[in-house]
This record gives sequence, C-alpha cells and structure tokens, in this order.
Amino acid sequence: MAVLPDMVGMVVKDMGKALAFYRELGLDIAPGQDAEPYVQVITPNGYRISWNAESMVREIDPTWQTPVGQRVSLGFKCDSPADVDILYARLTETGYAGHMPPWDAFWGQRYAVIFDPDGCTVELFAPL
Repeated sequence: MAVLPDMVGMVVKDMGKALAFYRELGLDIAPGQDAEPYVQVITPNGYRISWNAESMVREIDPTWQTPVGQRVSLGFKCDSPADVDILYARLTETGYAGHMPPWDAFWGQRYAVIFDPDGCTVELFAPL
C-alpha cells in the first residue's frame, strides 16, 4: 500500500482574510469564494491546500477546539534571495504581522517568517 502526502488543510476564522493573504503569496485562488465554508487550490507543483471555515469544522467535529501554539508551518520557495526580501516587505507593508525578518540562515537559505491572519507561521525562503 502506498500512502503519499497530497494536501495540507487549515482551519480559518475568516475565509476572506485567509484567502487574501494566500493570494498575496501568489496562489491562484478563484475569486468569489471568500464566504465559502471550504476552499481548495492546487499549486503549480500539484500540491493541494485547503481552507476550512471554523463553523464547518465544528459541524463535522463538535469536539473541535481552537488550537493554541504552532505545530505546522507552510513554506513558500521564492525564486531568489532578493524575492524573499521583497515579498516579506510587501506583506508586512500590507499589514500582515512579520515574525522573523529576512536573514541568511546557516543552512544556506535566505529565510523569513510571517504570520497569516490566523496566526499560522508561513516561511519564505530561497537558496543563497
């Protein structure tokens, strides 16, 4: 039996705010879905990301509780180190909260971390 990772699903408080943030990161999310309980996109490299409204998740699992703390982070590979700086600056200037400004990491990447509207960390990186 083969089991392959195929999708990352996220529970969001406000679908419109979540989708706006991920559109800023370049994901091609169709318009008109900001009030939907479930939205999914397939990335250019074939990976699926879904956003699930808290209200829908509570209907499926009445015991679901809002998580505390970080356990998962999404990583977005940029074309160049300069693009990490540009994207981080654009997102923070737009009003999204930065967590770790761009820096040259010891593992050989230009690396930065920003928070999405639900407080999930999003990593921006490119090879040095």
